[in-house]
Amino acid sequence: MSILENNEKLSSAMADIAEVAGYLWTKGWAERNGGNISVNVTEFITPGAITPLSTVTLPRRFPALGGDAFYVTGTGKRMRDVAKAPLQHGAIIRLHPDAGAYDIIADRIIAPTSELPSHLAIHDFARAGGAKVVCHTHPTDLIALTHRREFLQPRVLGRMLWSMIPEARIVVPRGVGIVPYHLPGSLELADATIAALDSHDVVMWEKHGCLAVGADIIDTFDMIDTLSKAAQIYLSARLAGFEPEGMSNDELEEIRRVFNLLPEGN
Repeated sequence: MSILENNEKLSSAMADIAEVAGYLWTKGWAERNGGNISVNVTEFITPGAITPLSTVTLPRRFPALGGDAFYVTGTGKRMRDVAKAPLQHGAIIRLHPDAGAYDIIADRIIAPTSELPSHLAIHDFARAGGAKVVCHTHPTDLIALTHRREFLQPRVLGRMLWSMIPEARIVVPRGVGIVPYHLPGSLELADATIAALDSHDVVMWEKHGCLAVGADIIDTFDMIDTLSKAAQIYLSARLAGFEPEGMSNDELEEIRRVFNLLPEGN
């Protein structure tokens, strides 16, 4: 029996994942197998109702996630294929109660992304705040900005992106954290990302990509998409031969007050 059979809520979650995977591909943010998505789907799966297909030991325990189930894009899988058939190009896993291993519980054995431990570490941290989604992708314009040393200083890049368009301040209210370069998929990168997510909505990885967490996969995409638009405005102005003025501190503060947003970094 398919894991989706008579499970409308899980089917709906898979449709949302497919939708966002398609956006990432058509945006040009998911070259080959670039990027990955993980979604907590525990609420859609009846405990003990599915026989495990395979068991894998994790390199670290993730205490807050014991017994939780996740959809995770597969290792080596392309977003353009996830968009067409998420369960054929991803895994559904369920962590053991002690969170030291997981079972693959979908209809076939698909190995999850090699960055699974990083995703789980981020979920383990973000779960208390209600986050259910980790979305990592490679927006060309945002990555380009991380090649400028000035933008790697605290709050410089986030402040510039906020100033390009009012929606950036509204949609990404806590701003953008910057993580210096680490080996992709490493737990060191995950730990640095967690530190940045403590006070930011979205994290940029130097010369690598962008990561957002949230309660809804569409919302995480919208945050990255809005920042990408801000980056495009900045880069378009530079290509036209001038430095964009950007919104003033007073204008940004007015948006913060009107929309009842927290100050940056809170």
